[in-house]
Amino acid sequence: MRLDKWLWAARFYKTRRLATDEVNKGRVKVNGVEAKPARNLVVGDLVTIRKLQIVYEVEVCLLIEQRGPASVAMTMYQETQESIERREHEREIRRLSPQPHSENVTSRDKKRLRDVKQGKYFNS
Repeated sequence: MRLDKWLWAARFYKTRRLATDEVNKGRVKVNGVEAKPARNLVVGDLVTIRKLQIVYEVEVCLLIEQRGPASVAMTMYQETQESIERREHEREIRRLSPQPHSENVTSRDKKRLRDVKQGKYFNS
């Protein structure tokens, strides 16, 4: 079964086109090696998928050609224990890290800042 089709059927990506693009960008590896979208998968292959900042390491368990419900898609692979631990550790780090402070900046604030940058409040 093709790699891009399996990624789509296992619901890692919403469309086959998106799965193909991600494989072509080098964000998916099979058995530690960058793969092409048409690479044939077999049961037992180790697939590494990088989505945003999250890295999934899954072992191929089933090869189903058609995309089905999520409950069926979850039976197509088994995530490694190291991958689960790494993702939970990263999630905890993100949870504990300080969040950026957002201020409500008004147009009056923007005008004052522009005036300060232009030197209108300073007598030289």
